[in-house]
Amino acid sequence: MTTTVDTVCGYCGVGCGLTLTRDDRGVLTSKGTAAHPANRGRLCTKGTTTADLLSSGGRQTAALVDGEETPVDAAVAEVAARFTALREEHGDDAVALYVSGQMSTEAQYLANKLAKGHFRTNLIESNSRLCMASAATGYKRSLGADGPPGSYDDLDHADVFLVAGANMADCHPILFLRMMDRVKQGAKLIVVDPRRTATAKKADLHLPVRPGTDMALLNGLLRLIIDNGDTDGDFITEFTEGWEVMADHLADYPVETVAEITGVDAADLRTAAEWIGGTQKFVSLWTMGLNQSVHGTWHTTALCNLHLATGAICRTGAGPFSLTGQPNAMGGREMGYMGPGLPGQRTVLDADQRAEVEE
Repeated sequence: MTTTVDTVCGYCGVGCGLTLTRDDRGVLTSKGTAAHPANRGRLCTKGTTTADLLSSGGRQTAALVDGEETPVDAAVAEVAARFTALREEHGDDAVALYVSGQMSTEAQYLANKLAKGHFRTNLIESNSRLCMASAATGYKRSLGADGPPGSYDDLDHADVFLVAGANMADCHPILFLRMMDRVKQGAKLIVVDPRRTATAKKADLHLPVRPGTDMALLNGLLRLIIDNGDTDGDFITEFTEGWEVMADHLADYPVETVAEITGVDAADLRTAAEWIGGTQKFVSLWTMGLNQSVHGTWHTTALCNLHLATGAICRTGAGPFSLTGQPNAMGGREMGYMGPGLPGQRTVLDADQRAEVEE
């Protein structure tokens, strides 16, 4: 008897709907779920070959203790006993957990609860520290919370896309195709990348920035937008703080200086600023090229500044949208699965929030 199962493919973090068919032998086929809001039936190579992966063999089928097959319940009890012995001898911080964006939200919650609620330690970390911590911190500093203030649906309505430090065509192909659907309808695509990637080849405007000069580029674009008079004064007054220091901050970034620093032609910088400042339907997308940098947090802040200055945020077709590289990095961050985190965007550094979660 053949049955179907709807699930989610999370290889690159987009979260595409996946429908599997299976029988007693295992998974037979995989295809995109037509009604899923992320991919609408499309799948990349990894998604379409999921059935092959699941039936390829080589998976561990039994618990092992010191190399010997052991019933799962006995293995779990053994791990618990060893954890207990270590903590009794060396204290709570003798045990640390390193978890992953490959885990489900529920598993991430339980791992954090085990570490902070039972082991009484903050020593839990994840691969999000390298992948997403700078974007998360930039969001918090700029917007007050770690999370993109938009959705995939904004890609269907944007007039201008700024893709920086991301090769979406290769690394987020389904989201790239969705963006290109909108480009075919007339939206402009700006790609910031030192290389002429597959994504850059599709750009209306490619800015081949010199490595390490992204901050100058982003600040230079904001300076041009301000000089062009394309900011949203009402939005800035009502929803932002600190605007009064921006002029001094950007004084070092006239277009000629930015062109010299970045290696990007001044005329192209002006074009990019005109496109971004000419619409409030502006979406920026970025990932490891900006995040994995000594300036990673400030890259996110600078991108958010572009949106806050123009009012291109919290409206249809607009917003700063960080791309993750793991299936569930966002879910894990919601569950607080890095050192100071607690579930629901809370932190152990806040006494009231810590007490609320502990209770």
